[in-house]
Amino acid sequence: QAEVVESGGGLVQPGGSLRLSCTASGSHLDYYAIGWFRQAPEMEREGVSCIRMSDDSTYYADSVKGRFTISRDNDKNIVYLQMNDLKPEDTAIYYCATALQAYGSDWSDIYGMDYWGKGTLVTVSS
Repeated sequence: QAEVVESGGGLVQPGGSLRLSCTASGSHLDYYAIGWFRQAPEMEREGVSCIRMSDDSTYYADSVKGRFTISRDNDKNIVYLQMNDLKPEDTAIYYCATALQAYGSDWSDIYGMDYWGKGTLVTVSS
């Protein structure tokens, strides 16, 4: 059972920045991909970004392209989500999730992920 822990959420004004961190137990070599998802109140959980461990390919939801950047630190086994130019509609609980194996062509398929963190709240408000 892998342990996934997110951190870095908080309250930020529109236009501000936050960096989320995701720590997954074991080595990044143990995973096929690590992704960020979010869920706003009364909304379905949606994919935000994902990084594939084998070649560092990255994927983004259209709503965050150009504003969010996913990256990883192999030495520390941490995956980051740098979020810039935040908007009120980015307000949500952000979850990190890991996939042990390939799960199809849709990187944002929540059913392809094996382990989930408990989430960290991001609130964008003035």
